[in-house]
Amino acid sequence: MRKRINTRFANCLLAIGLSGLAPVAAQAQAANDKWQWELGIYGWFPAIGGTTSFPSGASGPSIDVSAGDVLDALKMTFMGQIEARKGQWGVWSDLVYADLGGSQSGSRDFAVGGRPVSATANLSLDLKSTVWTLAGIYNLSSTPENTTDLLFGARMLNLKETLDWSLSSSIPELPTRSGEARVDGTNWDAIVGLKGRYYFGGERKWFLPYYVDVGGGQSKLTWQVNAGVGYTFDWGSVFATWRYLDYDFKSGDALQSMTMNGALIGVAFQF
Repeated sequence: MRKRINTRFANCLLAIGLSGLAPVAAQAQAANDKWQWELGIYGWFPAIGGTTSFPSGASGPSIDVSAGDVLDALKMTFMGQIEARKGQWGVWSDLVYADLGGSQSGSRDFAVGGRPVSATANLSLDLKSTVWTLAGIYNLSSTPENTTDLLFGARMLNLKETLDWSLSSSIPELPTRSGEARVDGTNWDAIVGLKGRYYFGGERKWFLPYYVDVGGGQSKLTWQVNAGVGYTFDWGSVFATWRYLDYDFKSGDALQSMTMNGALIGVAFQF
């Protein structure tokens, strides 16, 4: 008799427990079926380096521009990323656009046949660069301590350079000479990588964001690493990382290699 009562009691407890878990499971399933969005805006301050094939087609002059010089030459920029996910699947996109410009002028005095002559040269360079990544994402792991996503997609690099120049002299018989040169190139590369967050601390408010990808296509090889630290709020998060982007271009290209390497600070909103 006691065994029958205990069995009935256990069955009642199980039924109560299942009835209590059902709404929670339904809420979790409903949340999982909704689109979740994250919009991030950031500032990336990289130093730019690389090598060119000018002027002879062999290894030419190197590029070495500090982060401070990039900021001084910055005319306009936009940097941001957006993510949308539903369940384990989603889509992620990152855009970096920068318009850099600078000018240089110089003059020199000399004599021709005893006649003093003054020559002036003016140079103006404008560089527009766009780095756009579009990728699908699939969640590999999601725990209170860590989330890891597999990403697969493509990255575009577009560079537009415009050089204006003029030469003038104090001799009226010599007219002012001027001209313009333009270079415009776009590279598309397929990429695959991982991104995620590792949470730590008592309330798991702090986290370590990490991102890595590698790919190729019109470039011989491109890869990227981005990692740092962040802190979560009810509305989203703030983060500071170090980002390194590397390109190795194919032989025959005017630009042989390029790196963008520097600190990144941003904020992300979740809704």
